[in-house]
Amino acid sequence: MTQKIVHLVGGARPNFMKLAPIVRALDKRPEQFSYRIIHTGQHYDREMSDVFFEELGIPKPDFYLEAGGGSHAQQTAKIMVAYENLCVEHGHPDLCLVVGDVNSTIACSLVAKKLGVPVAHVEAGLRSGDRTMPEEINRLATDAISDYFFVTEESGEANLLREGQPRDKVFFVGHVMIDNLFHQRDQLDRMSTADFASTTLKQAHPRYGVVTLHRPSNVDDKEALTKLVGALREIAEELPIIFPVHPRTRGNIERFGIELGPRIITTPPLSYMDFLNLWRDASLVLTDSGGLQEETTGLGIPCLTLRENTERPVTLTEGTNTLVGTSPDAIVREAKQVLSGLGKQGRQPRFWDGQAAERIVAVLQQQLNA
Repeated sequence: MTQKIVHLVGGARPNFMKLAPIVRALDKRPEQFSYRIIHTGQHYDREMSDVFFEELGIPKPDFYLEAGGGSHAQQTAKIMVAYENLCVEHGHPDLCLVVGDVNSTIACSLVAKKLGVPVAHVEAGLRSGDRTMPEEINRLATDAISDYFFVTEESGEANLLREGQPRDKVFFVGHVMIDNLFHQRDQLDRMSTADFASTTLKQAHPRYGVVTLHRPSNVDDKEALTKLVGALREIAEELPIIFPVHPRTRGNIERFGIELGPRIITTPPLSYMDFLNLWRDASLVLTDSGGLQEETTGLGIPCLTLRENTERPVTLTEGTNTLVGTSPDAIVREAKQVLSGLGKQGRQPRFWDGQAAERIVAVLQQQLNA
């Protein structure tokens, strides 16, 4: 057995939160694995400082590709060129491990495969059925060329087998995002939150809801955003709503002249720990995010997803998430159900126990003969 070199690829903040548990699991097997953390630079994030990686309990990235923004094609191309150069200059790894469904995921998978490097996809098999979503294309394309598939829920396993992937390469392991959530929650319990913006907000509003909105279909269209805000204002009459506003969303609210009203309290985007401190005590979360659907299920917080579809159906069938679409009437109706105590009582999905990364590394050790 020889030590195997693994490239861990991330391009945006949520990617590194998914990689962190894998890093911690690999650190327990130094004789079997050596890893390099690759930051593609897909998203510039001022919150992704040294402190961010310290909070995650992982080292800073070994390589920064600095791919930056641009269109989907430009960004994907820049990442591919930079990652190929990295592999040529520093040597091919024994495995390229990618997470999620961002442009970095498909870009580095393509490069690795063409260099003869096996690809492992964490969060494989998730499908929304909506091919207008760039993430759905990235998911389909990455899974089409991956060698090892690590799935978070049974629907992912079923999707991959239906698409013809070999059963012996599909591994139902649970969810690294939930591993990280539990790790960060335990950290939060041990630290002072006195300086957090969320602590001040919670003191002013003992009972509150939280909303996040960033999907283009919800925030780039004036009519769609106006309707959503109208529903939020109606809910806020009963429950004040705290709204950390994505820059894109804030710009559109101002451009469209939409009034939020006095009971929707806006903040700038919050750091991960500050935001976790906020939403984990919320009476209700409303979101169009993917990850927050899962994290709210992980901590048992009622969640309404303001989308017409979800690639995370286990949060609906077993968790605390309800898919309400974007109809204001439906959103208000479901919110009132939750606030009256008649909301969904979820349970923890299988393998969402904080040990997914350990399972992944155990599989890699076996598959790579490390």
